[in-house]
Amino acid sequence: MTTPLWNIYGHTWAAEQLRRALLNGRIRHAYLLLGAESVGKETLARTFAMALNCLDDDPAARPCGQCRICQQIASGSHADILYSQVDATSGALKIEEIRTLAGRLALKPYDARYRVAIFRDFDAAQPRAQDALLKTLEEPPPHALLILLAQSPEAVLPTITSRSQVLPLRPVPTAEVERALLAHGADADKAALLAGVCSGRIGWALSALADETLLEQRTNALDLLENALGQGRAGRFSLAEDLAKEKLALYPLLELWGSYWRDALHLCVGSELPIANRDRADHLRRLTQLITQDDAVAALRATQQMVGTLDSNANVRLALEVMFLDYPGLGR
Repeated sequence: MTTPLWNIYGHTWAAEQLRRALLNGRIRHAYLLLGAESVGKETLARTFAMALNCLDDDPAARPCGQCRICQQIASGSHADILYSQVDATSGALKIEEIRTLAGRLALKPYDARYRVAIFRDFDAAQPRAQDALLKTLEEPPPHALLILLAQSPEAVLPTITSRSQVLPLRPVPTAEVERALLAHGADADKAALLAGVCSGRIGWALSALADETLLEQRTNALDLLENALGQGRAGRFSLAEDLAKEKLALYPLLELWGSYWRDALHLCVGSELPIANRDRADHLRRLTQLITQDDAVAALRATQQMVGTLDSNANVRLALEVMFLDYPGLGR
């Protein structure tokens, strides 16, 4: 099994583009990496920072992954690689954080070639906060590089985008995620399960391989859905009230529920495609004996619409109630 360039599974084209820029001396001062949460943006950013600063004498061999600087960057402990942090209460990337990082970026590197600032969740910054970075982008300090991570370009100011090289990272194909998991020591069954349920988010799949609690959270989320399907209106509305209290937790929950309904739809239409939630095959087969194809389509569409509602100012509890009314009424 061959290892992809820079060990970047699924985004080899982006790694190759950055490698060519490094070898040709055409490094930009700012990069904008776009893609879903846990799709691999930060891994690519950190690996690029390693390639920029690796101590190997041969530029074509960087990053070596073995030198002191590579290992420090990989562990997140190198002083010249800076990371932004969102506010723990609001989940926003605040203007004070951006200004602080921009000020630190202006200092000369301690012992690396480049001082690199990786702005996580840049789309969580309000326009005024993003504006605080413009001066740095227009007049970048020597030996400084910015890497902005965001889920979509819509939340990033055009003035930021136009001053950055944009690399859109798409969901990683299931087979490629499975290959990465096998390379990281997963057995075949575990690799197939995680690759099937991660929705192309290779970072989540690798994290779930290392941390069993992520799979436990997934199990709890799907248990919650299956229990809700056996309840009437009152039980579902009570669940909607509880779920609405943690809006941010709804994104991964609804993504899992969406994968469940896609599996149900595949089984309803007799598709030969493998289902993502293979460990729930028995539950799904029993479900599809009781619902129609139209039921599965309606539930999937309602779940997807609910995800879109989270990005608006709509009442989350009421929106969840509407979604549950569109789910098959097995408990009524």
